[in-house]
Amino acid sequence: MEQNNSTVNDNTNKAKILIVEDDMIIGELYTNSLSDLGYRVTWARDGRNGLTAALQQQPDVILLDIMMPEMSGDTVLKKLRGNGENKVPNSKIIVFTNSVRNKDANGLGKYADDYLIKADITPRQLIAKIDQLLSKNA
Repeated sequence: MEQNNSTVNDNTNKAKILIVEDDMIIGELYTNSLSDLGYRVTWARDGRNGLTAALQQQPDVILLDIMMPEMSGDTVLKKLRGNGENKVPNSKIIVFTNSVRNKDANGLGKYADDYLIKADITPRQLIAKIDQLLSKNA
C-alpha cells in the first residue's frame, strides 16, 4: 500500500519497525525480510516522511539511513531526540548507513541506540540486532 511515499506491511504478531531509506533495493530487501518474519513494517523513502511516520506511529525500532533526500538522517535523529527531548521514547533507533565516519560525529552516538554500516551486515545479522534491542525492552 502506498501512502505519503511510504510502504506499510501490517502483520500483527511482532514489533513495529520503521525503515527510513531512500535506496529502493535496500528498502525492499529489508521490508520484505522483516515482513516475512512477522514484523509490522513501514518504509519511508526520505527523511521528511520518515520523521512524520516516526512521530505518528511511534514504532518499536527505527532503521535510519543518514544520506537521504528531503531531510538527512542526522536531522531526523536530532528532531526526534535532540534539545533534551525524546519524541520517540519507546523507540530504539538504529543508524543504518554506508558512511564510515565516526558514530559520534554530529551526535549520532549520543542520540542513536546503535550504529551499523550497511556494507558490513547481512539481513540475518540486522534481524538479530533488532531482536537484541527489543529484548532489552522486555
